[in-house]
Amino acid sequence: MSTDALRLRPPHHRVDRRAVWWWTTRSLLVTVVLTAVPVVPALIWEPVRFWFLLAGGAIGGVGLLITVVMPLWRFRVHRWEVTDTAVYTSSGWLWQEWRVAPMSRIQTVDTARGPLQRAFGLSSVTVTTASAAGPIEIAGLAHGLATEVADRLTDSTQAIPGDAT
Repeated sequence: MSTDALRLRPPHHRVDRRAVWWWTTRSLLVTVVLTAVPVVPALIWEPVRFWFLLAGGAIGGVGLLITVVMPLWRFRVHRWEVTDTAVYTSSGWLWQEWRVAPMSRIQTVDTARGPLQRAFGLSSVTVTTASAAGPIEIAGLAHGLATEVADRLTDSTQAIPGDAT
């Protein structure tokens, strides 16, 4: 546990490596669905078949490029850290964001596991603060680690004086 002064700085820990596969699968599913939107009518409606197939090809191509690049890039960028005084995160893949939330400002700590996250053994921890910037999410943690982080944050915030506003 670190007692660093509270300042905006890059966090130390990476998310779980399985997050790459989770993001890849999620992106691939979105790409398949979005590609099917113009392709299915193209198979039925002859007069616009060429244009709909062209649109489906463009959507599929861009979607596959994003599916290949985005998960690896996000894994390089996404970081998190919990110290005695704050929660630090770094996230984003096009627009990158560093956040710090002092323990005294934390209002709630939640964990979430969607169906794909469960399939990969992952969870997300969401830290809600009294900030106008909204909650901080640490996505892509191993489920056991996410539970430990949530428990630690809950214990720490209860022990720190402050009204979280």
